[in-house]
Amino acid sequence: MPELPEVEALKDFLTENLVGHEMVRVLPVAVSVLKTYDPPPTAVEGREVVAVHRHGKFLDLETDGGPHLVTHLARAGWLHWKDRLPDGPPRPGKGPLALRVALETGAGFDLTEAGTQKRLAVYVVADPQDVPGIARLGPDPLAEDFDGASLAALLKGERRQLKGALRDQSLIAGVGNAYSDEILHAARMSPFKLAASLTPEETENLYQALRDTLTEAVERSRGVAAGRLKSEKKSGLRVHGRTGDPCPVCGDTIREVSFSDSSLQYCPTCQTGGKPLADRRLSRLLK
Repeated sequence: MPELPEVEALKDFLTENLVGHEMVRVLPVAVSVLKTYDPPPTAVEGREVVAVHRHGKFLDLETDGGPHLVTHLARAGWLHWKDRLPDGPPRPGKGPLALRVALETGAGFDLTEAGTQKRLAVYVVADPQDVPGIARLGPDPLAEDFDGASLAALLKGERRQLKGALRDQSLIAGVGNAYSDEILHAARMSPFKLAASLTPEETENLYQALRDTLTEAVERSRGVAAGRLKSEKKSGLRVHGRTGDPCPVCGDTIREVSFSDSSLQYCPTCQTGGKPLADRRLSRLLK
């Protein structure tokens, strides 16, 4: 799933390639992709893109005097830039193509989504705050005014485990499954530690890990072409998706806890005092 660093990089890429150009066609291909109908997608056609914004994991194309085209790539969506789009309209079918945007230059991009769970979402709205997912977002962790005190205020009284709290978009915007694993590894904290139990020193440590991990990921992604961002993300991850590999800090074996539709990775030595966490899915099978 694209998270804050990848969406930030896509924002920079689209700012360079879209701003100042006119969207001449917006062609929905998958029925499920459009989440709004008034105004229709044609409302952005013939309008110049004047800015590209990021709201958490949402991309927002602002048009001159018109509505915003907002996208959430969900778990399996991606944006593919093409210097020259194929001639003729795309054919609806069972392929991954969900929506195509064409510019006056002949360039443009495709939004695609792999798999059968179609969650990629496109909204055409007068104001980005009209998108429910944007309206409920918590603060951006890379905002200039987001400091250690801001994080402490968010976690005060928070009875959830750190892993779940970090992934809650209404608490902190933009962090997902992968970077929450990376942040907690950098902070040397168990994903199951209760958020409200952190001492002031631990909260400051978590804040530094949060800022440093996301900032470094953004810097790695900056200037990378849209088509290579996925591989760039994977290459920079130290624990997420690396079950069975040695921890790059201590050399212990990276372990995994599986859930119904996701998993987390962690280092026992760095994060849990050397004790493996129970894999809840396996525990249920053994009962």
